[in-house]
Amino acid sequence: MDYIPAKTILQKVKFDGNLWFGIDYNINLYKGCNHGCIYCDSRSARYFIDDFDRVRVKENGLGILAKELGRKIPKGVIGLGAMSDSYNPYEKKLQVTRGALELIETYGFGVSLETKSDLITRDIDILKRISEKSSCIIKLSITASDDVLARKIEPSASLSSKRFAAIRKLSDNGIFAGILLMPVLPLITDSDENIINIVNLAHEHGAKFIYSLFGVTLRDVQRDHFFEKLAQYFPELEREYFTMYGNRYQCNVPDMARKQALFAAECEKYGILYRMADIVAGYKQVNSEPEQLRLF
Repeated sequence: MDYIPAKTILQKVKFDGNLWFGIDYNINLYKGCNHGCIYCDSRSARYFIDDFDRVRVKENGLGILAKELGRKIPKGVIGLGAMSDSYNPYEKKLQVTRGALELIETYGFGVSLETKSDLITRDIDILKRISEKSSCIIKLSITASDDVLARKIEPSASLSSKRFAAIRKLSDNGIFAGILLMPVLPLITDSDENIINIVNLAHEHGAKFIYSLFGVTLRDVQRDHFFEKLAQYFPELEREYFTMYGNRYQCNVPDMARKQALFAAECEKYGILYRMADIVAGYKQVNSEPEQLRLF
């Protein structure tokens, strides 16, 4: 494991956090990711992450984070896992993410965490304590209901079945957990069957929400990598992608409106939240009653 220097860990978001799960801050404790997902936008040149598949950890990251959280800054929700998965295989030993969660709880902040790893269940004890004090939402990224397909497009991530099982454990412990169904890869994971299966499995495993964007974004280095993997795993689709999308950045799935309607209908059938505003309101309301009771 290589260590890289860091001057700061906590970053105030520069956009309306309610547009992305109600976050106020972002932290990235690791640089790079070795899950090998063929579509990952974090490979893009704009993020300046060389040798993206090699995981590095930020030196004294927890010490820096402790100082930043200890300052007189407004409390809020801290996002983890946006650029590099916080539960890469090294985390099992290093426990950097666990240490960050302990600091988040100590200083009274909330957390919004996304991952493709079932290792997150190790930290249920801390996540429960954060949920009792503040806002906590956990997003398991799941793009394919079938483990065989998931292994092709996300070769080193936990199998989808293990991620569904993680949602069940989190939900059973009172933690607001659900699914990021994104990207939806045109002609690969956009079938009606996959959409319906994911919603059904989400319901069976106690997911509170599913958030989805029906397409994939492609640019520069990331685009090149994606097409290399298309040629390797889905050679019959490579030409079709070129024909459909050319060099476009936003590549929406075919028949998008109908598939969005199908997804919405399936979610509503089971009472699963799927609109961003409803998801944010849902997880932030979970703790509103205990906070009011404490006032009295």
